[in-house]
Amino acid sequence: MKLSKTTFAIIIFAMIGGCFIKATAKIKCVPKIYAFGFAASFNDSTVYFTDIQEIDSAWINDKNGFLISRDNYSYQLKNYLSGIGLEHRTCIISFALERKDIEKKYQKMKNKYVKAGNFLIKGINDSDFHFSAIKPDNYLLENNK
Repeated sequence: MKLSKTTFAIIIFAMIGGCFIKATAKIKCVPKIYAFGFAASFNDSTVYFTDIQEIDSAWINDKNGFLISRDNYSYQLKNYLSGIGLEHRTCIISFALERKDIEKKYQKMKNKYVKAGNFLIKGINDSDFHFSAIKPDNYLLENNK
C-alpha cells in the first residue's frame, strides 16, 4: 500500500507531536511502603534477601505505580554490600503498599531460587541494613505541580 505525501506528512507530524505532549502523571507521598531488597552476582551462586521492611514517606508515581528513585534504593543495598566486601552485586528493590502483597512477592521470588536448588540463599537482617526513605529532588517536585 502506497501512502500519499499528505498522509505520510500527517503521520510524521502526529508522531513528532506525540513526543512533546506533557505527561499527566503525578507523584504522591504515601505514608509507608513495604519493601525488600535482593542482590545477586554473576560471579557466584549466592543470593541475598533483606528482611521485609517498612519505609516511611515513600514517593510513588500514581500513573504507573513506580517507586520514585527506586534506583537509589537499590544503590543503598549495593553500597551496604560493597562495604562488607561483597562487591559487584546487582541489586533490586521490590515494594508494595500492603504488607500481604509484599509477602507474596517475597515468597514467590525466594521460592524460585529454592526450587532451582543451586543457589545459596542468605538473609540480611533489619538490624544490619535498613532502607532510608528518599525524597524526590526539587526539580521533580516543582514539575509535579
